[in-house]
Amino acid sequence: MSTPNTYDIIVVGAGPAGQKAAVQGAKAGKRVALIERERGIGGSCVHRGTIPSKTLRESALHLDRLKRAGEALQFNLKPDTQIATLLSRLEQVVQAHDAFMSKQLRRNGIALLHGRARFVNAHTIEMQTVDGACQQFTAGTIVVATGSRPRNPKDIPVDHEHILDSDSLLSMMYLPHSLTVIGGGVIGCEYASVFALLGVEVTLIDKAPYPLQFMDHELVEQFVKGFEDQGGHYHGGCHIAEVQWDGAAHVVTTLSNGTTINSDKMLVAMGRQANIEDLHLSAAGITVSDKGVIPVNHYCQTNVPHIYVVGDMVGAPALASKAMEEGRRAARHALGLPVGDAASTIPVGIYTIPEMASIGLDEKSARERYRDPLIGRAKFEEIARAQISGAGHGLLKMVADPNGERLLGVQVVGDSATELVHVGQLALQNSATIESFIDNIFNFPTYAEAYRIAALDILGQVAKRRTAKAA
Repeated sequence: MSTPNTYDIIVVGAGPAGQKAAVQGAKAGKRVALIERERGIGGSCVHRGTIPSKTLRESALHLDRLKRAGEALQFNLKPDTQIATLLSRLEQVVQAHDAFMSKQLRRNGIALLHGRARFVNAHTIEMQTVDGACQQFTAGTIVVATGSRPRNPKDIPVDHEHILDSDSLLSMMYLPHSLTVIGGGVIGCEYASVFALLGVEVTLIDKAPYPLQFMDHELVEQFVKGFEDQGGHYHGGCHIAEVQWDGAAHVVTTLSNGTTINSDKMLVAMGRQANIEDLHLSAAGITVSDKGVIPVNHYCQTNVPHIYVVGDMVGAPALASKAMEEGRRAARHALGLPVGDAASTIPVGIYTIPEMASIGLDEKSARERYRDPLIGRAKFEEIARAQISGAGHGLLKMVADPNGERLLGVQVVGDSATELVHVGQLALQNSATIESFIDNIFNFPTYAEAYRIAALDILGQVAKRRTAKAA
């Protein structure tokens, strides 16, 4: 074995979290190596997850706009549409992202290495390349960001042909006529709503009474209604008794209540599990929880202080934005640089149709923490831009303290929700008052007007409370 190569920081995994950690370290003038086992960079986010799914979603939305804009043309997808035609831009998008990230790594002097990484000890990483050659690298700081993969339960026979997971779903040749989705989390709901909009008969099954349990219930209700309006079926509070391919034409799902559902294909979306098996974490003394994730502190430090773990490996939510912030925080903390408090205001964005977003306290959390918080609502039916766009079903909620003075949170469902939430994010970071949304002028027609309408709703409730108190 050759003498180990020495770096200031070694980052394992070139997904969103690893990239940010590596760039942050390099910008601080440190010698950084980034080890990635795949040929490309970007991880599952770029090659199997976020980018492909959002590209398909955008195609579905374009087709829906065509239908609504020219109903007289009776525009419809032809039978047996190839999935590839709906993802025609995907290769271009991935190549552009890969080129941008590669240039950024080179520009910052980061050594990009390809191979499988494993710990030899707490300061040494061994990398094996595809030809079997091994090299060792040492560093004072190590950041692990190897991401996650779909969790496939033992009692559902995922074969990646008829019964698929989120990594293999878009490998289908043709758009199926029917699809069963198991799991009411983010991935399941996003794909279920996209395929429903494409005209597929979708059945979404979850053991919880309603999907996306961590989101504001009022938003989720609007999502379920929109999904069912597109022809989807939601079965909540259901348990799977058996799943099998009948050997001929259908995946047969049997529920514990005896109901059977036949579909051309099935998506199993029952969470994700961290990619830790090949890392030999025990050699570094890193603790792994019973749930297969790695416990870390606020700065993503493990029980071994110079080793940081970021992204999906530390648990939910599996958001690229969260992962990137964790990568940045870990590198800055390791270097003794100011970390900041951006992690306390990371928005949640869910790319269902309609999309959803949240920042700060939602209505349930606010009621648990405060007595009688005020909730301002702006229905998209009242927003001219939504009517013009043909997307009049939506809602923006502003959560305020009982005096109606301080903003506590914002939740949005509907067109542009994941963009709109950033106004609330900045407002929370700058301790904006509810009145400030009324004092400011928004462009007309825009979705942002919803903030002013919701703020007026809150101040109207404040006036009613004062009148009632005086009486």
